[in-house]
Amino acid sequence: MHTPPMVGFTLQPNERYMDLLGGLLRTGPDYFEVAPETTWRRRSDGALVPNGYSQAFEALSEETGKPLVAHGVGFSVGSASPNPERRQRWLDALAADHARRPFLWYTDHLGASVLGDAEVTLPLALPHTTEAADAVAASLRAMATVVPDVGFENSVFYFHVDDPQAESEFYRRCLQADNAHWLLDLHNLHTTAVNTGIDPHAWLGAAPLERVIEIHVSGGSWSEPGWLPSKRSLRLDSHEGAVPEEVWALLAEVLPRCPNLRGVTLERMEGTVEAADVPLLEAELARVRKTVESCHAR
Repeated sequence: MHTPPMVGFTLQPNERYMDLLGGLLRTGPDYFEVAPETTWRRRSDGALVPNGYSQAFEALSEETGKPLVAHGVGFSVGSASPNPERRQRWLDALAADHARRPFLWYTDHLGASVLGDAEVTLPLALPHTTEAADAVAASLRAMATVVPDVGFENSVFYFHVDDPQAESEFYRRCLQADNAHWLLDLHNLHTTAVNTGIDPHAWLGAAPLERVIEIHVSGGSWSEPGWLPSKRSLRLDSHEGAVPEEVWALLAEVLPRCPNLRGVTLERMEGTVEAADVPLLEAELARVRKTVESCHAR
């Protein structure tokens, strides 16, 4: 890395979240990450148009001079036969956002969140096949018609189609274009390792780290034992609570191995921030920066 990666923080569509973190947002991060779909509303004709949070996020970006990064959940990069009308509405709305306040890059979660006419809340896992890799590559090409640099994030799946230990190898076949990148989410990796027993270090060793454009760090939680007949608790990618020490260790391990990294983002979900959480998030953001700068100096 020739220059240290930037440090980012997520913007969430929640007034209390934005009010409580107003000072942190203006002084802590170098950029803001937004989920485009949280800034849209569906018009009666089906078009996706800006809502009030779109204006608020863009105003904050303009006020602070800090750029925006787009990171979505619902584009469905793994859909083999995406609905063309839905996809075009999405790209049109993204293009309008990008024209008003350009995104540095745009990523979405790996997986399929649209199956025929049905939409699911979280992306579903993909088989590690050539056909699935080609579908992901085609989706990235579509995204790149709006924002030149695009990519996907390694998602958390609670039901896997193929071996999760080999998942990072599958990414190589998805990243077919030079402008196709990977968002490495370390809490997602930690969650998968805890839930499935994979070795996160070996997983990273097989991964195309040269394609990493951004890293995510966040906290999580545990499921209620009563959710499953076995009474087992699963690690959840809930973006709440403190970043686990295991994730901090993975960050320090992987930073020097990502030569094209541009940003490290601290994530926190709306509805999980109270006044007492603000000092913790300030300290975590400072720790991200310290870790980035320390690794870059070495």
